[in-house]
Amino acid sequence: MSKSRSRSAVALEDDGLRLPRPPGVFRRFWARHPLFGDVLIALFCLVLSLTPVRAGEHDLPEPTAILLAVLLPISVVAACGTLLLRRRHPLIPFVAAFLAEAFFLFLGAPGGTPMVTVAAYSLAVYASSRAAWLGLGIGLGALAALSATLMAVGMITLQMAANGLIGNLVVGLIGVLIGINVGGRKRYLAALIDRSRQLLIERDQQAQLAAAAERARIAREMHDIVSHSLTVIVALSEGAAATSDAARAREAATAAAATARSALGEMRSMLGVLRDDGAPLPLSPMSAPTPHDTVMNAQRAGFPVSLSSTGGTTFGPGVEHAVARIVQEGVTNAIRHAPAATTIAVRLERSARGVVVEIVNDGAGDASGPSGFGLKGLTERVAHVNGDIEYGRTEGSRWRLRATVPGGDPGAEKEQEQS
Repeated sequence: MSKSRSRSAVALEDDGLRLPRPPGVFRRFWARHPLFGDVLIALFCLVLSLTPVRAGEHDLPEPTAILLAVLLPISVVAACGTLLLRRRHPLIPFVAAFLAEAFFLFLGAPGGTPMVTVAAYSLAVYASSRAAWLGLGIGLGALAALSATLMAVGMITLQMAANGLIGNLVVGLIGVLIGINVGGRKRYLAALIDRSRQLLIERDQQAQLAAAAERARIAREMHDIVSHSLTVIVALSEGAAATSDAARAREAATAAAATARSALGEMRSMLGVLRDDGAPLPLSPMSAPTPHDTVMNAQRAGFPVSLSSTGGTTFGPGVEHAVARIVQEGVTNAIRHAPAATTIAVRLERSARGVVVEIVNDGAGDASGPSGFGLKGLTERVAHVNGDIEYGRTEGSRWRLRATVPGGDPGAEKEQEQS
């Protein structure tokens, strides 16, 4: 079961990358049947490697000749059999091939069988180029040392030793050079595919983060629209129900209807953007009521809200939108949680560095419950424009919310940081 899951996972990744099919019918066949190909290679090397054993007959003592006649075919068969492990353990067939070549030296047989070529090729492809060069050097050095020893005891001649060393050097170089070329290309393609998969995963993660950020932004906008409008509507409706003056009740009802109609328009506008498949992404922020409109709506509902503004600097739409939503949420919180407040003062300080928004009321209650979504949304909104916010009880029953919004365009700053 685990194998099927891993293959399906790789297939899904490859489908996501849209990798092309490997070229060639035969190449695809060998790629799907690696064991069958290794068996054919091992049999081919076995047939060609048994020839030096038959050609290496010369005068040897009878016990030695019998021993070599038994050990040499066994070593050749064993070395060719280890070629089946060349993909997972390339060092094993490489060592086995040079051990078989060492036996050939005892017979004085010509060295350089296809086993060495295949083993050197496998070491370069499935291990590394450095391992292939190092293994070839060590193998030839060991054969040279063994040849010198056999020459010293008179078992082989200089010509036999030279034939064995040169033959193994040639076939080993051929295998290493071809293996380095194929292995380097294979590792390069594997690195490219792995990098492409990483980019695919990062793309999906970025899309998920963007979707999460957009959901959070929409939640903030919906909260600001619904919370403020319903708070004003409730206050106006309660005032209309409490008064005995028909004219004032009619005025409060008209103001409540106007507030509800404005909120409904904003909701329709936002939902229309969300349902428009051709709308550009990310969604542009909804237009918020200005601080003056927010204060006027609260005053119309009968709350003692005042607005003072200093400085005439104007900023980009992102900063102005954030300031408007901060004022709207701050006034809404004061209306909802401090109904006994005698004053709700909204103060705006505009300068070249940015905008300071301060909202103070004197109707904070004794119980301090957990902050709701409004303050959390304000904190996220101020952090989005790289600003600072602080809120809490200051002097007795006074509650202050103070936010500092920098004057730079946060969208432009983020583009500059990414570039």
